[in-house]
Amino acid sequence: MRVFLTGATGYIGSAVLDALLRAGHRVTALVRDPEKAERLSARGVTARVGELGSPKTFADVLPQADAVVHTAFESSPRGIEKDRAALVTLLSSLKHAGPASAVRPAFIYTSGVWILGNTTKPADEASPVDPLPHVAWRPEHEQLVLDAGSNGLRAVVVRPGIVYGGSRGIVSDILKDALNGMMRVIGPGKNRWPTVYARDLGDLYARLLESTDASGIFHANDETDERVNDIVEAIADHVNQRPEIRHMPLPEARRKLGTYADALALDQRIRSPRARALGWSPTLSSITANVPRLFEEYRRGR
Repeated sequence: MRVFLTGATGYIGSAVLDALLRAGHRVTALVRDPEKAERLSARGVTARVGELGSPKTFADVLPQADAVVHTAFESSPRGIEKDRAALVTLLSSLKHAGPASAVRPAFIYTSGVWILGNTTKPADEASPVDPLPHVAWRPEHEQLVLDAGSNGLRAVVVRPGIVYGGSRGIVSDILKDALNGMMRVIGPGKNRWPTVYARDLGDLYARLLESTDASGIFHANDETDERVNDIVEAIADHVNQRPEIRHMPLPEARRKLGTYADALALDQRIRSPRARALGWSPTLSSITANVPRLFEEYRRGR
């Protein structure tokens, strides 16, 4: 398939790009940095230098795409506004491409499980949303994508858990903190994190593209329900000089991190039955059981 990918050099986007290339898809990637564009071109990717918030920089290449995979998000005061503007452009281009294409056009949007809030029981794709302020804008953007599915578009929303692996992301920050001698946990640390290995997440996107009947919401996590304390202790046990572990009260964390602190303190048990029904099964489950491997990936990536 001819795939237009946003966020190809980001944490999730790079895992998706790897999976798409492994599957033999032809990828056009939107990037802001000409140097990164050159690196992608060396891998056989058609790189388009442009800005997510400026649709005119990439709109002309969209009619040639069979699918759009949107993983980018700009962490800036205008990030939400830019995301919505990009969605309008991307969805409009694909909706008009349908009849002329041999493949029903697909749009895959990247959301996240934080949209569900605390879950008192295991939550699947049919569970109601209860977003924290940090992601209060996400339901509207998800719905914008899902509504486009009524116009001949195959609309998909992916909600990843906390992604781990490589040298980026929340878990890699914990590895870095352990090596630096001080690990911080927000709150008591008894909350459970839904997690997913980066390569497995990328493979789900590729599977969703190739499953021509797949549409709607798909969760992506390994369903291990590991508590933050257990993750932190397992990482601390693999450092030569055991780091100090400090539990930061939530009010203090909010002063330092804002609404992000509440997201990290969520207690969630997330299930992914729709993804598993497609045949997707994580190859790596459990952070605590794979700490040596994760340290090796972190060091190699750094």
